[in-house]
Amino acid sequence: MASITFDTLKFADTLKAAGVPAAQAEAEARALAEAFASNAEALATKGDIVRLESRLDTLEMRLTIKLGAFIAVAVGILIAVMRLPA
Repeated sequence: MASITFDTLKFADTLKAAGVPAAQAEAEARALAEAFASNAEALATKGDIVRLESRLDTLEMRLTIKLGAFIAVAVGILIAVMRLPA
């Protein structure tokens, strides 16, 4: 499971320095930390991305092979039709 490192104290201090009231800054920091924690399983890891790229490469190769076969069959049919006696 992926996790995000989030410094709530630093975030709250940054908000306080920008003029946000202390209670509000701390509440926002807690809410954001909770949101990150509850959505951690929805984040993609580097391993997830590598597997996805590998699968996309495989699908791209399969599509290229199918397209090549389709073109070869189409050319063969065209040649056969052209050689039919008129």
